[in-house]
Amino acid sequence: MSEEPKAKQSQAGHVNSEAEARQKMVRGSAWMTAGSMFSRILGALYVIPWVLWMGSDYTQGNALYAKGYNIYSFFLLIAIGGIPSAISKQISEYNAMNEYAVGQRLFKRGLLLTAAFGIAGGAIMWFGAKPIAVIFGGSDPNVIPVLKALAIALVIIPSMSLTRGFFQGYQEMAPSAISQFVEQVFRVLYLLGATYFIMRVQRGDWFNAVTQSTFAAFIGAAASLLLLAWYYYRKRPELNALAEQSENQLVIPVWKLFRDIIVQAIPFIVVDTATTVFNLLDQATFQPMMKLAYHLGVDQINTLYAYFAFNANKLVMIIVSLASAIAVTVVPLLSESLASHNMRNIRKQLEDSIILFLFIMIPGAMGMAAVAQPLNTLFYSYDQIGTLILQIAAFTAILLGLFTVVSALMQGLSRNRDIIRFYLIGLLVKIIVQWPCIYFLSTAGPLVATAIGMAVASMMAMYDLERNFGIRYVKILPKVNRILMYSILTYITARVLVYGLNFIFNEQSKFQSLIIVLVAVAAGGCVYAYFALKSHLADMMIGSRAAGLRRKLRIK
Repeated sequence: MSEEPKAKQSQAGHVNSEAEARQKMVRGSAWMTAGSMFSRILGALYVIPWVLWMGSDYTQGNALYAKGYNIYSFFLLIAIGGIPSAISKQISEYNAMNEYAVGQRLFKRGLLLTAAFGIAGGAIMWFGAKPIAVIFGGSDPNVIPVLKALAIALVIIPSMSLTRGFFQGYQEMAPSAISQFVEQVFRVLYLLGATYFIMRVQRGDWFNAVTQSTFAAFIGAAASLLLLAWYYYRKRPELNALAEQSENQLVIPVWKLFRDIIVQAIPFIVVDTATTVFNLLDQATFQPMMKLAYHLGVDQINTLYAYFAFNANKLVMIIVSLASAIAVTVVPLLSESLASHNMRNIRKQLEDSIILFLFIMIPGAMGMAAVAQPLNTLFYSYDQIGTLILQIAAFTAILLGLFTVVSALMQGLSRNRDIIRFYLIGLLVKIIVQWPCIYFLSTAGPLVATAIGMAVASMMAMYDLERNFGIRYVKILPKVNRILMYSILTYITARVLVYGLNFIFNEQSKFQSLIIVLVAVAAGGCVYAYFALKSHLADMMIGSRAAGLRRKLRIK
């Protein structure tokens, strides 16, 4: 065979490999985005009846809920130990080497490890609830029963998360996505049922309702774990077949499997706890700093804390979860490319990941900022301070999401030490600017300080990716500019509609705020969709279906 046909075959192979990798990433992102989005939306929608049933105590309830969940999130991430992401990464690498049996042994040993971590973490949180509440809960005694309720969920969630990581290692995103949604459905059903019974039937105390609302995490996790076990049972014949046709060249002792899991997991622990550590820093510093700067009472500070730590955070995390969905999808793909030393695929996947993230995140954040006033009224109440905080939180969410994505990219490429270093520098920046931000910006201060810290860490990581993997930011800049331009048009459309509809509808009514939100979001979404289809940016998300939509909508 001549050199020319060989070169053409090689080139065709590269093209097919890139197309297949992109298809996997888009398909995986679609599943994870859908699961994450539905879960987050459901996790936000429950707030509407929950706030109504909590009555005038809802801001204090929100503050207590946020305090308990921030501490729980930190313990949860330590208990999970980054193991699901590490397992996903390792299984992808073993599968790429046709060592499926090793990956399956890794999963089974990992279940033992996560069960031990879950029991240990739950015990520490249960028996240490009082001192933990003193350190991070501002000596609020109501935090103690909330932590004990959450400690029960901590026992089983690590094993549930590990099983999701196992499926992700096979690039099977559907079980993870569906289990996320099921978890949220059962959690919300129990949460709302318990709150209604305590507040409306028993006429009980609001902090008992918050305690039962947090215990709902266990109910959701149990339902999710059962569903994942069913998926695994269905998949077992296929997994056994893959294990039988493995190369079986790798013989790894059990102790080495455990060691590999822990070594791989440590970087994921540090980076995965980034947002939670930032939140805990706010929780520990906001009250004393606000007292020092503004001489406010505890109840006033709790109300202001709830504005950004619960109210805004609950809504903003809907769009940040999109970034997480992309991040989870790309790690096993990058690990696979790294194992096969395919630098061309790596660079392409990095560039596609960033564009995919910005394509979703920027219009989502700007759209939320545009409808912040009716959205805040719908979920909580008509409140100018709450609206302003939600607007600021929506913009800072872009930087939170960016760090989520670039840290996942770095970890997928085994740049673990570097991303930990960048994160710690970002955390140090956050600590340095926290006091001046709170002093000058009051309630918005912690959000701005977080954004500055995340921006520093993200920029350092992006420079590292450019230097070591040849990612070409100049090449993707035209697409970024178009995304930004279309997002600004989306923002203007939604913002003008909100302003105009406020003259027609009562902006303080929850139902009428819902109408304003729906109309503004639909109009803004149509504007963005039109330009995304016309410029062919949408082709990255939905592939060949974009051409069909252009024909149907007569977009040239």
